[in-house]
Formats: sequence, C-alpha cells, structure tokens
Amino acid sequence: MSPIPLSYDDKFEEINYCSELQKSAINEITKEFEINNKKLNEIIEHFRNEMNKGLTKHGQTVAMVPSYVTGVPTGKEVGTFLALDLGGTNLRVCQINLEGGGKISVKQQKYKISDSHKTGEARHLFDFIAECVDKFLVEFNIDCNSTRRLNLGFTFSFPVEQTAIDKGTLISWTKGFSASGAAGKDVVFLLQESLNRKEVPVKVSALVNDTVGTLLAHAYKYPNTLLGVIFGTGTNGAYFEKISNIKKLQSISSNADHMIINVEWGAFDNEKKVLPLTMFDNKLDRNSINPRLQIFEKTISGMYLGEITRNVLLNLIDRSLLFNGYSSKDLNDHYSFETEYMSSIEKDDTSTLETVKQILEESLNLPSTTLTDRQIVKRICQLVGFRAARLSSAALSAIISHCNVIESGCNIGIDGSLFLFYPGFKERIMNSLKELFGPNADKIELGLALDGSGVGAGN
Repeated sequence: MSPIPLSYDDKFEEINYCSELQKSAINEITKEFEINNKKLNEIIEHFRNEMNKGLTKHGQTVAMVPSYVTGVPTGKEVGTFLALDLGGTNLRVCQINLEGGGKISVKQQKYKISDSHKTGEARHLFDFIAECVDKFLVEFNIDCNSTRRLNLGFTFSFPVEQTAIDKGTLISWTKGFSASGAAGKDVVFLLQESLNRKEVPVKVSALVNDTVGTLLAHAYKYPNTLLGVIFGTGTNGAYFEKISNIKKLQSISSNADHMIINVEWGAFDNEKKVLPLTMFDNKLDRNSINPRLQIFEKTISGMYLGEITRNVLLNLIDRSLLFNGYSSKDLNDHYSFETEYMSSIEKDDTSTLETVKQILEESLNLPSTTLTDRQIVKRICQLVGFRAARLSSAALSAIISHCNVIESGCNIGIDGSLFLFYPGFKERIMNSLKELFGPNADKIELGLALDGSGVGAGN
C-alpha cells in the first residue's frame, strides 16, 4: 500500500496497514498536522502584524521587550565574568572567559531545580539560586569578597518587562514554573536580595533573556548575526531592531541606532486566530498549568511535543486502531511520552523498529506491539515533529522579512535541545525557508550557538 501523500517534501516510510480504518485515521491526522505554503504565509503575515503591535504599544500578545542592549560584540572583547542561567530543568552557573578573536572558554556547573522550588515561594527559589552561586565560587576557587564583588549577568528565560539593563519585572512564569510572589516584581532585585541575605559577594549587573544571550554569544564569533533563538524546553527569539522602529520606547541615553528586542514569541496567537490547532493541542492546553497562554510555544517546544504525541496515540487507542485498543498506566500519565522518545523513534531505521519496540514495551510498559503499531507511532512522531519545525521556520521567516535581509542574508544562532538533538529539525526548517525564499535561503546560516544563554550574559 502506498504511503500517505503529504503536501510538503518529507520522506515518510510506508506503513503496513492492517485495516482501512487505520489508513483512514492516519490520513485524517496527517491532514490536521499539515501546513501548506499558503497557510505558512498566512501565519508569517499575522506574526509580522503582531510584532509591529508589540513594537508600538506595551501589553501586546507578542510583547517585543526592549533589552536595552545596544552594543554588538566585535569578537575582540576580553575579560572574565560570571553568568547565571535560569530557564529550564537545571540552573547553570558559569565563569565566562572572553579571550578575543571570537574565542571563549567556559567553566560551569549545573544544579537541578526541584519541583518544590519551581512551584513554592519565590523567596525560596531565589535563595536556592544564591546558594548555588556560593557553591560554585567555592568549588572553582573564584576570588571575591565584600570589597571585590564580582559582576554577574543573569540570563532569565521568562517573559519580563525590562526597563533597564539591570531591571526587569516578571510578567508570568512559563515552562512549568509557578513560584508565588515573583510576578510583577523586579527579578534582579529578588536575586540580589537573596545574594545579600546569603552574604554572597556578587552584584547582578545585567539581566538578559536567554535568546538575547544566544544572539550576543553568536555575534561574538559571527558579526553578521541577526537572530538568537532557543528551540529547547521552551522557544523564543531575539533580534537586532532599529531603535526608530521601537515606537513604545520613551527615551534612551545611547546614541546607538539598534537595540536587541526579546520577541517573546511563545505567546504568539494566544487568541487562536491563525495557528492550525488540533483537538490534541487543545487538550494539552486545557490540561496545562497556563491554559490559553504560550500557545505557539505549546506547538513547538520540547516540553510539549511528546504530550501532543501521547494525546494522538491515546485517541487511536480509544478507537481500537492502535495496540489492539490496550494502553498502559504509564502511557496514561501526563507527559509520560517524553519528547526524547520522539527523537529516538525518528532515528530508528531498523526494519522491525527495535528502538520503538523497546520504548513502547519497556519504558511505557505496553503489553505487546506489532510492527504496524510501531510504524504508526513513528509516523505520528514525524507529523508532530515536522509541524514543529515548520512553525519554527515561520517565526524565523517573519523576522527575516521584517528586517529586510532576504537579499543580503544573515546568521542565526540557535541553542536548545530540540535543535541540538531532534533528528532532521534543522533540515526541515531549512527546507521550509527554501520554499519561502527560494535561492536566497542559501544566504541564511543556521548555526549552533552552544551555551549561548550563559556566554551571552557574560558579554
């Protein structure tokens, strides 16, 4: 039986269907996850309109937060700095050494953030961060004291309304954080208060979003960098904008003509006007800790892709079209189908899909699976993963078009586990860019900005 046709260029393997009902169901799901060229351009146009709204007025869905960072690294800067990165499963503390010539060396330590710190009182979270900074200074024998305080760049990967390089009010938590007492507060003040309380001789001198840090880090090596992007647990982007276009900016004491804007694109289309959302997306959104918020992020980022896939699989199970209608306790647990599983499943090119079998039967404790079951699971992962890359390309394309660099080209620095580890993610984005921009897409370089959120804070 021939493979299901798709409206975009991706090579999916044939599925050995055992019934016409299965074939019909997969065709139906495929259509729900397809984004053809016309729809992609519609999303891009809406994205650009939302960007312009955010540049003009505060409080818009796409916040377009001024970073107050107006300098562009030349690659010649030298010096040693502390950087702190808060934004996902782990907290990272780094010592960044800028060596000049675009070269950087890093010492770092990761500290796991417990669920109780993510969801408890903000004071306890920031006290924990201060304790980790103190441990890092001791472990790496970094010299500082009350008369020689080290400057620290704080990478804070959540939506903030920034009013200065070292001031920013938390708008809302995302990515599973909900610590009370922080929303509406200056996060630099909260962190400095904890550092002072714990007598850690460090001064928080700069607040940057992880995307701003990624942009700065990539620009240190590639001066033509326009965009810094995170495709990981969450997703967001930052880019160089003409200050004259930032209408909501009251005044700035710099003579610079550009400033980095933190787009906060995870909230794009919270109103659900243009994104092709499925019932599987809506189910995820309803059951999330932030319903009707971060809608774009919920279709793209690593935190959510596995859960979307799990919702599709459960739907097929309920219709007795997968696993003979049997599920497992593990598969019925929210977020049990990890995005990491999707990566492993998409990589599996064995004739019997042995890795898929192992994940389903050993990790998720399904009693047994057929080859057809495993092929269907792989196809669903491909559809969800492909759509994520397609939507990611829409965000990049909107900013490239907005900045009018289609002809001249640009570098884009990207960090995050999805871009790093998900098979074919970069290639799928590039294919979409080629579809949108033709030969000019070859002038767009998607580069890995490893440790961008830490290094950028040091910049």
